[in-house]
Amino acid sequence: MAKASNDLFSTLRTYISKVTEGEKSPAEVAAALNSWARESADALKAKINEEVEASVAKMGFVKRDEFDRLAAQVAALKSSQSSTSSRNTPTKRTAKKAPVKKAPVKKAPARKTSPKKSSSIKKVKKAAK
Repeated sequence: MAKASNDLFSTLRTYISKVTEGEKSPAEVAAALNSWARESADALKAKINEEVEASVAKMGFVKRDEFDRLAAQVAALKSSQSSTSSRNTPTKRTAKKAPVKKAPVKKAPARKTSPKKSSSIKKVKKAAK
């Protein structure tokens, strides 16, 4: 900022010296200062616009015109989809689904029971008597 103010002061000194020396009229100096101020303002606006756009892009926001354009595209897609589906709905045929075949349930084989030892021992003891 100090450099910009130095540029402003040096520019003003130059114009004042030209007016005092008679090289330029005060109206010419005023017009030159006005155009310099407009150019500086435009440059400042452009720089601010660049910084804002960069910050907005970093944050992930979209511009209003981008949003409006995308909203119009979505509306067009929805209308074309609804018109397409309304034309196809009456003539649309669905394929019949094949009946689901269930796999037969396998039964677990019956377990063979081993004879109880206690009963066979009793039989042996009774036979021995």
